[in-house]
Amino acid sequence: MPSTRRPTYKTGAPPGKGKAEPGNGRADVISASKPAPAAEGASTPDRATDNVLSFPEPKGRRIRRNIILAVCIVAALVAGLLAAAVYSPVFAVQTVSVDGTKMLTPQQVQDALGPLRGKPLPQVHDDEVKQLLQPLVQVRDVTTEARPPSVLVVHIHERTPVALVKQGEVFQLVDVDGVQLGTTQDPDSILLPVIDGGAGVIGKDLFKAITAVLAALPADVLARLSDASAKSVDAVELKLVDGQTIVWGNAGEKELKAKVLEALLKAPANPKNPVQVYDVSVPRHPVTR
Repeated sequence: MPSTRRPTYKTGAPPGKGKAEPGNGRADVISASKPAPAAEGASTPDRATDNVLSFPEPKGRRIRRNIILAVCIVAALVAGLLAAAVYSPVFAVQTVSVDGTKMLTPQQVQDALGPLRGKPLPQVHDDEVKQLLQPLVQVRDVTTEARPPSVLVVHIHERTPVALVKQGEVFQLVDVDGVQLGTTQDPDSILLPVIDGGAGVIGKDLFKAITAVLAALPADVLARLSDASAKSVDAVELKLVDGQTIVWGNAGEKELKAKVLEALLKAPANPKNPVQVYDVSVPRHPVTR
């Protein structure tokens, strides 16, 4: 019968030689013992289990895994909340608040934006609001602001009227682009200069030259004008309500010309030598006569 004893080997010096000393040129010998054959009928242990060494997971890897898991959970929650906000009727538009209107009334804007009622706030965009307000020519630009859960604030930026265009017995309010913003039959009630005939009579280029000049004037100067005309795009003239003439010239350097004209009009008047003409066509060398 074969022997079941396991041959064993130890590291270190050979038997009888004592403890091995360093530097003697001998290397320790390490070897594994071979397990003895199991007796007949005895259970055989799982060798794979015996040969696998278990190491604890590094702490850094465990922390990273937990962080990634937490980030994924938070991202899923945020995505769910966003989806609820975008599609939930809880955030639907119920109130439209309007500011910035002068020529228009807030009710006109609210009526034009009626199709937005009931739509979730996150789905309302400025482009859609602008498209709905296109029929209101007085609106130059618009911005919106959402105030959850159900208020849409609309900031209106209206066009600025710069002149009255006489068309028969009716006077049209126009802006610098010639857009008609309204009508009146009482021009004295509106402190704006009159352009007799408008673009249809004096020509489109001259009309734009005049309105560009008017748009550059300060409000207090604009209120003192009675009418505006132009023989050419380089010869724009303005009339004040007291009969004085302003020689403007072309539309170049209009901001500088407006400042110079405003300063000239604020200068003390000389009763013995009243000014009849303010010439700012060369703004760095203005002339009065």
